[in-house]
Amino acid sequence: MPKIVDHEQRRLEIMEATWKFIARHGFEKLNLRDLAASAGYANGALKPYFPTRNSILMATFKYVVDSTEARIARGTVGLQGLAAIRAFAYEVLPLDDDLRDEACVVIHFWHVALEDPLMARQHASAMDEWRSKLELWLAQIPGIEPSRIILARDALMSYLLGAQISATLDHVGQSRAEFLSQLEYLLESLH
Repeated sequence: MPKIVDHEQRRLEIMEATWKFIARHGFEKLNLRDLAASAGYANGALKPYFPTRNSILMATFKYVVDSTEARIARGTVGLQGLAAIRAFAYEVLPLDDDLRDEACVVIHFWHVALEDPLMARQHASAMDEWRSKLELWLAQIPGIEPSRIILARDALMSYLLGAQISATLDHVGQSRAEFLSQLEYLLESLH
């Protein structure tokens, strides 16, 4: 009797293996043969799910974005204002090894997005979603001047994206405590 394969589960496993591979070895070293070996599959086993390197990259980028969005949704449910912004930031900041790896993968995709219009649109859509959420939560802060909402939103976006870069590229690095202190400093400035 043939083995029954859950194809959707297999696709998820491959995407997770891909983002872990990129985080550890970099984007340039990614090829389907090495990826299959690192995921524990035979050479060629990925082709039915992702026929090209680019198809797996697109799916993996979407997987990382969707995973982040799901964490944000769970972390911010029922929250408003500063509490929601803080919870949102906790899901984006590179506060542990997994989130640092995720940031590393996202940075690799930024490079690809510079030359791939479809991936650039995917990234832009995710950033538009973040901006919308931040605007909503900023507008819920008592006493915040409406004229400062866009400025505050953009400052928070720059900080969050910059923290991802800093965590992966800065040889000094920053600790969880340092990132959280910086976040609190920014949030205090909103009052």
